[in-house]
Amino acid sequence: MSTGLIIIGILIVVAIWIAGIYNKLVALLNEAKNAFAQIDVQLKRRYDLIPNLIEVVKKYMAHEEGVLLKVVEARNKASKALDNVEKNGTDSKNMQDLSKAESEVSSALKGLNIQVEAYPDLKANQNMMQFSEELTSTENKVGFARQAYNDSATAYNTYKQSFPNNILVGFFPKFQQDLGLLEFEQEIQQSPKVQF
Repeated sequence: MSTGLIIIGILIVVAIWIAGIYNKLVALLNEAKNAFAQIDVQLKRRYDLIPNLIEVVKKYMAHEEGVLLKVVEARNKASKALDNVEKNGTDSKNMQDLSKAESEVSSALKGLNIQVEAYPDLKANQNMMQFSEELTSTENKVGFARQAYNDSATAYNTYKQSFPNNILVGFFPKFQQDLGLLEFEQEIQQSPKVQF
């Protein structure tokens, strides 16, 4: 065998190895993007439910306007944070901003649920029961989607940071930034419960 064939063989093996790493990075990144898209769907559903819930509650709790405003403001802030992630990507800073905003929504909803307890007629209202059930279901779906996204982002980050993949990543700018995880504050990780 000539030296030229050996060099060509080595180059082919190296090219296949590099292509394999690149393709795996693409697959993992796309899985993480898809997982975030599932969170996106559930969060938008949540944001759509909140104004309907507020409308039902408004007529019963007219003098509790501060609680209602807090929920609306938290929802709007979280919606903007989600739009920012969609526009600018899932880097750590954007995901931290979204996590903080989502924690504020959960906290505001928890405050609303506490106020609802004081209104037996409101608790018995069919629309209130329906919106509360849908919101609780959506909260659970957000939790599952968040876990799936965090698993995908961790797999991507681990693969790209592993040797020798980390060397190859330096040549491809689209893979250089780690994906941020979506974590909510410890005390607010459970879905808000509405009891009737």
